Amino acid sequence: MLTAIKLGKRVKTGESELTILDDVSFQLSKGKSLAIIGESGSGKTTLLGLLAGLDSPSSGEVQLNGQSIFSLSEEQRAESRKENLGFVFQSFQLIEGLTALENVMMPLELKGDRKAKQKATEMLTKVGLGERLNHYANQLSGGEQQRVAIARAFVTEPALLLADEPTGNLDTATGKKIIELMFSLNQELNTTLVLVTHDIHLAELCDESITLSGGKVIESSVQMEQGAVANG
Repeated sequence: MLTAIKLGKRVKTGESELTILDDVSFQLSKGKSLAIIGESGSGKTTLLGLLAGLDSPSSGEVQLNGQSIFSLSEEQRAESRKENLGFVFQSFQLIEGLTALENVMMPLELKGDRKAKQKATEMLTKVGLGERLNHYANQLSGGEQQRVAIARAFVTEPALLLADEPTGNLDTATGKKIIELMFSLNQELNTTLVLVTHDIHLAELCDESITLSGGKVIESSVQMEQGAVANG
């Protein structure tokens, strides 16, 4: 489903070069979950951006369903994200001027789905916000905003869901409920999940994990097929 092959990311800083990621490889099967663990500055969010095709690597490649995403044009990558990916962010990223329902309808409308309102209503009801459809972001608690964000991410039934510290702005009790909800929907929809976190307990809920430090994989439970590495 998702393969990273010898991914590297370097940036120029004056006359020198800073390595943000170095030789990161893993494979993840459909319906499985992967935690990317590491301290701040370890390269976690950079890796997530590369997996989404939002940034380009200095070396290596990312394959989604066997297709190298960096062989696509920017327009084609954007189309692939629209068709295949869902995102959950630490900062919720809701559009302030839209209601909860309108926020969840948006990715469906972008795909031209004529049942956008019905599907968004059903998903918000599923995450426990059936009574909050017409509330704006500033009328919702942090936990409710993240539920809207999760509903928006899952409503298109994406093949791959990328989550960046999804409980980072929530208290422990609320965070626990959000994680239970996210994993429940993930299992129900058979979505492949990649989760960036510094929380070891959260990481332990995932099927696989890799730990980054200084841009390098220092620990991994993921087995790479030799053929995939060789082909990269």
